Amino acid sequence: MRLSLVLIIATGIAIGLALPGDPAPKPAAAAPTPARASRPAPPASETRRHFDTVLPREADGHFYASAEVNGQRLRLLVDTGASMVALTIADARRAGIPVEPERFTEIGRGASGPVRGQRIVIDRVVLEDKRIGPVEGAVVEGLEVSLLGQSFLSRLASVRIDAWEMRLN
Repeated sequence: MRLSLVLIIATGIAIGLALPGDPAPKPAAAAPTPARASRPAPPASETRRHFDTVLPREADGHFYASAEVNGQRLRLLVDTGASMVALTIADARRAGIPVEPERFTEIGRGASGPVRGQRIVIDRVVLEDKRIGPVEGAVVEGLEVSLLGQSFLSRLASVRIDAWEMRLN
């Protein structure tokens, strides 16, 4: 079980490292204000004030969230090292996302070799009062639990981890 979780986290990190960032360098501009330097302004639908979602650290040491993906309730491992939301084949199908495993390609590299899957766009991810969409994601072959990664987390106001809880706002 512990080895499986390590492999899941390593896969998430590998996907995050393997996926390209911003492909075109941006010209130098005047120094932005610190509040705007780290991320662009959120769309109007994301600017209303949210309350904290508090996730307890579970016995295995990880944080899990129950979120709606395209209207379907799924349990996801919150993975701050994954660059995007990564779904298992079963969870993607539950969320109405067309999946064709025979067409999977290499989308990254993990500790145990190539990571195969398909890139997707999720219409919306809802975690309590936080509604984000569209969200970049992937369906990953062999993934045991779906991952809530940075394509969702980076669009929140804050992500904080204290000893036994994670707070998302």
